[in-house]
Amino acid sequence: MNIEKIIDILCQDKSNEQTEGFLAFLSDKLWNLYNEHLMDNVLVVTNKVNALALSVPNAKENQEYSQTVDIPDENMVLVAVKGISEEEHGLKVVVSEDGHSFTVSGIPSLEFLRNGGATVPQSTFDLTLLYKYEGIELPEDKKVLERKVPFVINQDPRKLWRNIPVDWEGMSEPKYLKEDTQCEYVKVEATADGTPQKDMVAASKRGRSHAQDGRPRDDHFRMEYIESNGWYIMSVADGAGSAKYSRAGSEIACNTAVERCKLKLTDSKMLENFEDSIINYQAFDEDNKDDARKIVGDYLYQIIGTAAFNAHKAINAEAALQKIPVKQYATTLLLTICKHFEFGWFVASFWVGDGAICLYDKNAHMSKILGVPDEGEYAGQTRFLTMPEIFKDATALYQRLRFYIVDDFTALFLMSDGVSDPKFETDANLNNPDKWDALWDDLKENGVELIDDNEAAKEQLLDWLDFWAPGNHDDRTIAILYEGENNVDSPETIRIEQDSENM
Repeated sequence: MNIEKIIDILCQDKSNEQTEGFLAFLSDKLWNLYNEHLMDNVLVVTNKVNALALSVPNAKENQEYSQTVDIPDENMVLVAVKGISEEEHGLKVVVSEDGHSFTVSGIPSLEFLRNGGATVPQSTFDLTLLYKYEGIELPEDKKVLERKVPFVINQDPRKLWRNIPVDWEGMSEPKYLKEDTQCEYVKVEATADGTPQKDMVAASKRGRSHAQDGRPRDDHFRMEYIESNGWYIMSVADGAGSAKYSRAGSEIACNTAVERCKLKLTDSKMLENFEDSIINYQAFDEDNKDDARKIVGDYLYQIIGTAAFNAHKAINAEAALQKIPVKQYATTLLLTICKHFEFGWFVASFWVGDGAICLYDKNAHMSKILGVPDEGEYAGQTRFLTMPEIFKDATALYQRLRFYIVDDFTALFLMSDGVSDPKFETDANLNNPDKWDALWDDLKENGVELIDDNEAAKEQLLDWLDFWAPGNHDDRTIAILYEGENNVDSPETIRIEQDSENM
């Protein structure tokens, strides 16, 4: 029986108008019932799909991300996934050809939420999965079904840090103005026969913890090369974070110490006697060095020991002038002098406080720490140049002096604990050549070109100081005396010929 016969039976003896009205009513009624039926099916499917264990692993901002999510119901066929875009989030979403999986990949970003640098909370986005379900028909007004899945992009912790300028105008006197960064490159010209010489490069940057609070940089450095006689002088100082005027203390310490060393090393009589003592010392065999070692030590006492003491006195004088307790100028001091002789390199140091001084040779797989990290009475403390006990007697000062004679070396490093703590973690690791190899490679791999005649090295080193190390956000300063790797012709190892640990 066809539909026309059924209609004739249902509408017999009825007028055309009545028949049309009946059919219209019947059609609407049946379509409503049918749509209700479809919606019931949709509800069943939606509940079923919403119950599926569907999740997308969290992403980390600025870290490469690639995750494929499989659909656990074979009847669920993806049409598209919306909610994130490559333009805004740095991520693209690709649905597989069979619609049974999708992949999210790219480098996540939240910059579009920052509005000029503002921080954002952990950000959760809804991924909207548009799908069809095999075996059911959808109502005309519903082309696809939807399932929302949360997707989290964890903010880059580096972006949580603010960079607040120092309010120098509102700073109380004495202001002791200091730039947030400092960098320098000292080019030493080749010898008359064309032999390249070691150059110096240094950089210092305000730490994130200081930038977050709008506080000044407390670190400082100073370097000098005396062209007339070939002596190098380097200093690094780390002002105590708890001391209000330590930024001035570190600067006074570096400048005074270097200037006093320079003064002694350009005094012709002093210089001649000092260099003669070094030459005599290296000429003795190991069993007969004691007297010669003491003579060298006495000259170092006069040069770098006295320089450190003068720095101590200069800080005290400034504190007295300003009528401020000297402890408010507390600072560490790392100080080195060195020169190349016919028999090798003479390197001497003075060290008070934390940080590190290291003589490093890559080819020999050698690292020599030129002192001992200066721990205070309690864990996490250190000693400072401003403490009177540092210079209480000659013995105390002599114990802080070191000198070595080596054939050659790759680099002489001076660094504040803002660099040494994250790169070496423990004082014991400072004596591990593998750690210094890693640091050297780290510098090269991250854009610091330690090659001859590279003025750009100072900016490269400054950029390198931005490295991320969780929990380590102090000011960072590093100074390097090095021979460019483009000048190294052979992998011959070096040998520490003589040294004086304590004088």
